[in-house]
Parts: sequence; structure tokens; C-alpha cells
Amino acid sequence: MNAMTQDNLRSAFGGESMAHMRYRIWAQTADKEGFPTVGRLFMATSDAEEVHATLHFKAMKDIKGDFAVTSMAGFGLTTTSENLQGAIDGEVFEYTQMYPAYIAVAEMQEEKQAVRAMQFAIEAEKVHAELFGIAKEAVDQGKDLEAETIILCPVCGWVSIKEHDDNCPLCKAKKELFVTY
Repeated sequence: MNAMTQDNLRSAFGGESMAHMRYRIWAQTADKEGFPTVGRLFMATSDAEEVHATLHFKAMKDIKGDFAVTSMAGFGLTTTSENLQGAIDGEVFEYTQMYPAYIAVAEMQEEKQAVRAMQFAIEAEKVHAELFGIAKEAVDQGKDLEAETIILCPVCGWVSIKEHDDNCPLCKAKKELFVTY
């Protein structure tokens, strides 16, 4: 594997791993503040970030060594509204800046598995940002997110707050694979 793609995958793996844990912690804050559905959204998206980290890790094959950590906004935030804004900012950064650059490099280096992993992530991150925006609007009005069910596609990390009768719109995984929160 080309060194630049390796570095980008390491960085993406680190960023997705941190988002996974950050969202789990923020789910606890949302629960404590009386927003249990927002908490479930954070948990579903946390698991989606784990899917992305796993895809990146697998694309790295047997790479050893230190993993770079991408600095991202949102670490010292304390309220659910602030945490949601931090989540939005992180997701938007990933799909507007980080992944497009990483995909360009991987395509140039003909690293097809890396491109596929990052394309799933870029499309899922757009959805994550949108859902966090909807949740933030509700929280800023003192309400919880209105969603009876939150679903996750464990193949690509797509998340939805609506019942879904079709296969995953991103990766076409069968709906039977969806995880419900």
C-alpha cells in the first residue's frame, strides 16, 4: 500500500475511533439532561463510527506502527446542545475536507478498498450531520428528538431516525442486517 494512503487511513481510523468514544460519552450527557432519544442517536452514530474505523483498519491490512490522531473540535463541551454542535462540526469537516482529500489520494494510488471504505464514510457522515442538526434544533427548544426508532446499517454506518422498509440506501445491505436503537 502506498505510504500516503496508509497515513490517511491511519488518520481516518484515529478520527473515527475518537468519534466513536466521544459520541458514547455524549450519549450519557444527553440521557442525564433528559434527552433519551438524542442519547440513542449518539449511540447509533457511535456504532456507525466504529463501522467506519473497522473498514479503515481492514483497508490498512497489516500496517503496524503509531496511528496519527486528527485534532478535532468538540472535546471540552458539556451540554447536549454544545455536544451536538461539536458532532455537526466534526461530521461536516469529515465529509467536506478530510475524506475528499483522502479519497483523491487513494484513487490516485489505485487503492480500491481504501476508496470504498472512505466513500461509505463520506456519505454516512452527511446523514449524521443532518440528524445531529435535527436533534440540536429539538434540544435548543427544550425537547427531545422525536424518533421512535433509530436504525444503523452495520455495513456502511448509515443511520436513520425513520422506519425503513428498503435495503440500505448507501451500500444496499439487506434491511434484515439493520441494528435498531
